[in-house]
Formats: sequence, structure tokens, C-alpha cells
Amino acid sequence: MRIIATSLLAAMGGVYLLARHFLPVHPVMGYVLAFAEAGMVGGMADWFAVTALFRRPLGLPIPHTAIIPENKDRIADTMATFLREYFLTPQVVARRLAGMNLAGAAGTWLADPGTGGGSSRLGTGAAELGAQLLESLDPERLGVQVRGGLVRQLGKLDVAPLLGQLLTAAIADRRHLPVIDGLVRWAGLTIEDNEDLIRKLVHDRANSVLRWTGLDERLASSVIDGLYKLLAEVMVDPDHPLRSKIEEGLATLADRLLNDPEMGAQVERLKAEILANPAVAEWWQGVWERIRLGLIKRLREPGGAFDGQFADALAELGATLRDDPALQAQINRFARRTLVGVASRYGDQIVRLVSETVRRWDAQTVTDRIEGAVGRDLQFIRINGTLVGGLVGVAIHAIDQLL
Repeated sequence: MRIIATSLLAAMGGVYLLARHFLPVHPVMGYVLAFAEAGMVGGMADWFAVTALFRRPLGLPIPHTAIIPENKDRIADTMATFLREYFLTPQVVARRLAGMNLAGAAGTWLADPGTGGGSSRLGTGAAELGAQLLESLDPERLGVQVRGGLVRQLGKLDVAPLLGQLLTAAIADRRHLPVIDGLVRWAGLTIEDNEDLIRKLVHDRANSVLRWTGLDERLASSVIDGLYKLLAEVMVDPDHPLRSKIEEGLATLADRLLNDPEMGAQVERLKAEILANPAVAEWWQGVWERIRLGLIKRLREPGGAFDGQFADALAELGATLRDDPALQAQINRFARRTLVGVASRYGDQIVRLVSETVRRWDAQTVTDRIEGAVGRDLQFIRINGTLVGGLVGVAIHAIDQLL
């Protein structure tokens, strides 16, 4: 397309010379001459405008040229600010999660024998842990009192340090990696669902040069493609800096669960709300004895982790989550508060990583990537400028002849 646009400009020059030579032959040659002359002016002007966005025309230090490489750091900061203000703010995260029923989805999954309660995938990971937990319970102490005393025992249990220890152990054993992969996929889907909003915001914030040349849409596409590429790099690169930031955040969360009294109080309040829910009490009252008596034997049998009583218990739990709006509201509220807190506390670190990544790119890299993303349309600007300029030249010549 660059060759075509340049060839068209050269053709205008050839037509200009021919028309000037044959101008006395016929009056129509005046119109041809005007078309070629104005086409050259329009083509040269748009060549200069397109070139000035990415580099200095002919290498000359003309003011207000090489706009993108000269403003690379500002573009990086603008991208980071854009992400921070429109994606990682507590209000945006809360609004996004407001329409998501995480507890209901989990309940539906558990209640489905094919994917939840009857899934061997879930049983493989839970069998050994469940067997050890049940074996650690003293039958003589709990015995017949477990159904009435379990809630009381759970009420006494300090859940936050336990969760902190579990998270710390999971991080140490690298069991948190699938969670990170899931978060990256969720981020990709979020960007995909909000592409129109991104494009509108880039258009609204673009300067007059970008809007005049029509590059705001291409710049938005470049931003979106860059985000997708960043997420893809995180997925395939186990040593990506963003993974390190997420792991650092998880480690901080684990530390807060272990040592932060405020976090512990929040977890305790959620636990109290769940334990006080009548649906939970009713469910637990009916299934505990079957779980206690049946799972120790069945968990260690091949293929028996979700057979019989345990499968029924998980299915009942799933049905409770699926059918109890009050319990769903409590769990969803906790999930929403947790993720909003993560966005509030660690959003700056994530967007700073984006800004620092773009800042580390050299000016040529930024220029090549944006110019490559815009692609053929840059040369169509030159072609349109040549043709439109020629038509304007014909119109001016016609007016001149009439007057």
C-alpha cells in the first residue's frame, strides 16, 4: 500500500507535466492540470501528516513531528491511568461482580452429578484431605454431640489463620498456579466483553491529530491487542513479571490472614453469618452423620470418593447453594468485597507494571508496533488525500473559469 500511495503521487506528477505540455491543445487540459497539481499538494500534505505521527519527515527536526515516539512515556502513563480508572477501580469491579452469582454457579455445579458431586476430578484432590480430616476427629469427644456441637466448634475456630496457613502451603507447593491461570482467563474475557467501551474511551481521549487522521480506532485496537498479548504472555510464561505481582499479592493476603486483626475480624463476621443461616444448620444436621460414618471408609476406596453418602452430601450442599438466595447473597457479598479489596489494594501495582513495561520499550519498538497495528489504512489516508485534493483542485479551477 505504501508503494501504491507513492506511485499515485508520482503519477500525479507525470500527469501534471503532460497536462502542462498539452495545455494549449484543449481547454479540458486546464482541468487535468488543476487536478494533478492539487492532487500532488494533497498527497504530499497527507504524506507529511502520516509520517509526522511516527517519525521526522526526511529526518528533518521539524517541530511537532515524530509525535508517537516523542510522547511514548505519556502514552504509557495514559494507558496505565486508563486501566486504573476504568477497570481496576473498586466501583468497576463491584459493578462487574454485581451481576455475577458465584455461589449459585458453584451450587449448580456441585448439584450436577456429571460435573460436581459425581466428578472424579474433584474427588481426586479432596479424598486424601477429607480422610485425614475425618480421622483427626475424636469420635469419643464428638460422637452423638457432633450434630449439635459442630456449629459451636466452628464458631470457636479462628478461620483466618487457618486459611492463611492453607494459602501459604498452597503457594509453597505451587498449587496456586491454576488459580492464577483462571484469573488471567477471566481478565481476557472481561476485556473481550468491554471492547466497545475501550474503543469509545480511547476515541474520547484521543487528541485532534489522531481523530483527524482516523487513528483513534486503530490506536484502540492496538491497546486491546496489547492487553491480549500481555495476558497471553502471562499464560505461557511461568516467570512473567505480572505473575510475580499476583503471587506477591497472594503472599500478602496469606500474611494478612495470619497477622492482620482487621482481616481476621472480617473473616469471622462472614463465618458467623454463614453459621447463623438456618439453611446451613438444617443441611448440616441431616448430612453430618452420614458423612462422618461413610467417608472414612469410602474415601480411600478406588473410585469411592464421591460414591454414596459423600456424593449425596455434596449434591445436597450444591442444591442448598443453588436454591437458597439468602445464602447466595452472603457468599456473593463476601466474594465481591474480597475482589474489590484486591483491586483497591493492588490495582496500582498492576497498572504500574503496564506503564513500566511500555516505558521500557524503545521509541522504535513503540512506533513499529502502533504503525503495524494501524497498517494499510495509513496509506489509504495518503491515497484519499491525493484524490480528494485533485477533486478540490478541479472544483477551484471550475469556479475560477466561471468567474
